[in-house]
Amino acid sequence: MEVILLEDVKSVGKKGEVVKVSDAYARNCLIGKKLGVEATSKNLNDLKLQNANKAKIEKEKLEEAKALGERLKELSVTLNIKSGEGGKTFGSVSTKEIAEAVKKQLGLDLDKKKMVLDEPIRTLGSHIIQVKLHKDVTATLTVKVTEK
Repeated sequence: MEVILLEDVKSVGKKGEVVKVSDAYARNCLIGKKLGVEATSKNLNDLKLQNANKAKIEKEKLEEAKALGERLKELSVTLNIKSGEGGKTFGSVSTKEIAEAVKKQLGLDLDKKKMVLDEPIRTLGSHIIQVKLHKDVTATLTVKVTEK
């Protein structure tokens, strides 16, 4: 019997897949525990529509991320940090501070966990950091660190 899985089932398949299993296993385990439904033409059509809708939403998110990435390339954020003689800074600039500055200065809501910073910024000047907006889109943001 062919069954459309509603959830991931170990050693059978992932959610949304159409799998062929024995009739008894399908009726007793998969359909009985609401882990799957019988692969009728109506259910297959519903699955096809759901997959098309997911693909459309994913494409829209990708386009939004690309547009935001292009916009971020042109923008920059300025942060002030206390420093001593010779440009030595007291402390460092972290992704949390950068995310707060982006929200305050640019009005954009970027997640601090999506910013790639090998190590905290400890020098004055202009720094370019990577921001992962989507699994396929990585943008750059210029962070200017100035003396307080």
